[in-house]
Amino acid sequence: MIHPLPPGTRDVLPTEMRELRALSDRLRVSFERAGYGEVWTPLVEYEETLRRGDDRAARAGVYRMFDDRGRVLVLRSDMTVSIARLVSSRYGGVQPPVRLSYLAHSYRAVERGRGQAREFLQGGVELIGPAGAEGDAEVVTLVLGALEEAGLRRHRIGVGDGALVRGLLAELEVPEARRDTLLEHLSRRDLVALEVDAEELGLSPSARDLLVSVPTLRGGPEVLDRAEGPVARSAEGLRALYELLAQTGAAERTIFDLGLVRELGYYTGAVFEIYDPAVGFTLGGGGRYDDLLGRYGTPLPACGIALDIQRVHAAQAAEERLA
Repeated sequence: MIHPLPPGTRDVLPTEMRELRALSDRLRVSFERAGYGEVWTPLVEYEETLRRGDDRAARAGVYRMFDDRGRVLVLRSDMTVSIARLVSSRYGGVQPPVRLSYLAHSYRAVERGRGQAREFLQGGVELIGPAGAEGDAEVVTLVLGALEEAGLRRHRIGVGDGALVRGLLAELEVPEARRDTLLEHLSRRDLVALEVDAEELGLSPSARDLLVSVPTLRGGPEVLDRAEGPVARSAEGLRALYELLAQTGAAERTIFDLGLVRELGYYTGAVFEIYDPAVGFTLGGGGRYDDLLGRYGTPLPACGIALDIQRVHAAQAAEERLA
């Protein structure tokens, strides 16, 4: 008799479990060697605590319950918000930088009927303290190197600016009530819907063309030279990051993507997505979130990247089949 599982969850049998454990161990060793100490946070957080960090992260929680005092608990949907809460609570008097890593499960709401996972194992790093391109370059270089040590050979990282599109929508005076919809179109790469909605907003032809053209700025460092107007300001920061990545050898795996938008709203600077051409999905992502820790009382700049371990494992298998 087969007993159903909650949607978006699955069983993992011994062979796959051994492979996932070996992959996790390789990543853990890479992170620890770089000075990123492993931490563990509770699987459940108070909903009000998550909302303080990011309302969208709180709403993404798919499983809710009540404690014995009637307060709402949520199975965490995002490790970064939990890390921000942890740093503020436990590292308030510590001189930065603080380098932390983790391997933990998270649970996130997904659209019905799309076959997406609600439960996933995350492995990632968070660098607290250093601001700007130097901190971004350290995190990117570490994660790309860790994936290579774990066995990947084809992986790449997409790099954009999390503040670019949001700032552009404000500059173009797009009503706040409509901005989330446009950002959602960008996060899904639905450029047709983006163009339709931009038309309905009644933007001037030049403003509409600027908004629709941003997602087309994707490729090597040469795309930064094509950025014009308000987009050019973001290109300058990304150019500084590229120069640092060139020094570490990570630039050859970098794809600039000025239309890159992460689902969560706390990113303030560079944003990242990890790809592997052997599979048709992202392996993880992250970015700079300089305002998040301040919401918990410890204003410090920060940057991090989280990997979906099971997706990385699938990419490993796909690369082996292509070898």
